[in-house]
Amino acid sequence: MKDENHETCSYFLSYSGIQLPLNLVSPLAPGEENNRNTYFRGYFDDQQRLLKCEKLVYGEVEMEHRYSYYLNGVIKQAQISAEDETLTIDYNEDGLPA
Repeated sequence: MKDENHETCSYFLSYSGIQLPLNLVSPLAPGEENNRNTYFRGYFDDQQRLLKCEKLVYGEVEMEHRYSYYLNGVIKQAQISAEDETLTIDYNEDGLPA
């Protein structure tokens, strides 16, 4: 599904790894998220870069990540929100925390 910002929304069972941006894994077929208590919703740009990731638990967003990128595709910034707190992590052009 595409929204007005030309982002593609997809659903996933989980993620792997510890680096940001999260690597969403185990895609769910359309409508399959309705049968899950917990799942991830990912929004991707036209270059398949993850822009926003939400962890949904019983239909409520429990955690959200937002990412921006340098022109070369390397992560520029991550904003992680959970429980009314937001952590912002800036990265240099090599993808290392600044």
